[in-house]
Amino acid sequence: MLQVGDKMPSFAAADETGKTVTDKDLIGKKTVIYFYPKDSTPGCTAEACNIRDNYHAFLAQGYQVFGVSKDSQASHIRFKEKYNLPFPLLSDPTTEMLQAFGAWGEKKNYGKVSMGTLRKTFVFNAEGLLERIIEKVDTKNHAAQLL
Repeated sequence: MLQVGDKMPSFAAADETGKTVTDKDLIGKKTVIYFYPKDSTPGCTAEACNIRDNYHAFLAQGYQVFGVSKDSQASHIRFKEKYNLPFPLLSDPTTEMLQAFGAWGEKKNYGKVSMGTLRKTFVFNAEGLLERIIEKVDTKNHAAQLL
């Protein structure tokens, strides 16, 4: 389980264009990585659009932002285009990255227990050290929780 002060876990995941992004690529710049369950669902759309609407504030504070789900690159392309999202979406169909960050686990939905993506956000400093974890994400006001 990741804790404040920990180093960013090693990972390699493709963005919607097919470009591979690794943990090493993110060192040198403050980074927000948010994990969400599924493209184009109401909560995930609200969260992505709230970050989009406040993206200039993230850039002004020197942050790069990445969204991550297990959806395919094709799904990410449709999601980005439909909602004009200005940040990369990483695809993790194997859930390796989700598991490395502790964003994969047991979920309860209408009393049914299943494994799935846990909505979590991680904020790293430029050295790649974890500064904050947000586990109770307010999808409509997520930027305010971060900034």
